[in-house]
Amino acid sequence: MESKTVALIVAHPDDEILWAGGTVLNHPSWNWFILSLCRGSDPDRAPKFHKVLEILGAEGIMGDLDDGPEQKPLDEKEVEQTIQDLLPPKHFDLLITHNPSGEYTRHLRHEETGKAVINLWHTGKIFADELWTFAYGDGHREYYPRAFESASVYTKLTKEIWLKKYRLITEIYGFDKKSWEAETTPKSEAFKQFTDPETAKKWLNNKGHVL
Repeated sequence: MESKTVALIVAHPDDEILWAGGTVLNHPSWNWFILSLCRGSDPDRAPKFHKVLEILGAEGIMGDLDDGPEQKPLDEKEVEQTIQDLLPPKHFDLLITHNPSGEYTRHLRHEETGKAVINLWHTGKIFADELWTFAYGDGHREYYPRAFESASVYTKLTKEIWLKKYRLITEIYGFDKKSWEAETTPKSEAFKQFTDPETAKKWLNNKGHVL
């Protein structure tokens, strides 16, 4: 399988597994760089993130943006600058990140991350051939987040891959099997695909973030 150089940019350690873990596991030949913007100084979550990187055979780094319970909005430029500071300055075949509408109702840091990545790609401050944004919804909390089958990229995970993903959430990240994270762990993964930064920016501006 053709190798790709991929940057997976998420808000929190565990987002990379919840929303794209099966994709990472399905493409071990790709060169993965995983960036988590928050929890870099979290004594519990940070070591687990680095353990996950080791298991996945990926490189990565963590930022330490505010992720307190108040979830006050962050300055857009601060989020963008943090990504620029932490992401290796090179061309990527593919960027993967959050949907600017998030994956469920709702998490501001997810939304801010997705928006920042689109803006950086559009302004030429990060370089990539294409961008995928997570494509999930929870029906305004009516159910656990589900992958949109109509998305540009949709993959139903094999049982083997899903179990590996689930174990990373429960055994490495340590979430109880009755936790929201464990109950959520999607069995399919979906992404909206962009090959042109201008199209992604127009989509962002039109707030047509879901699909």
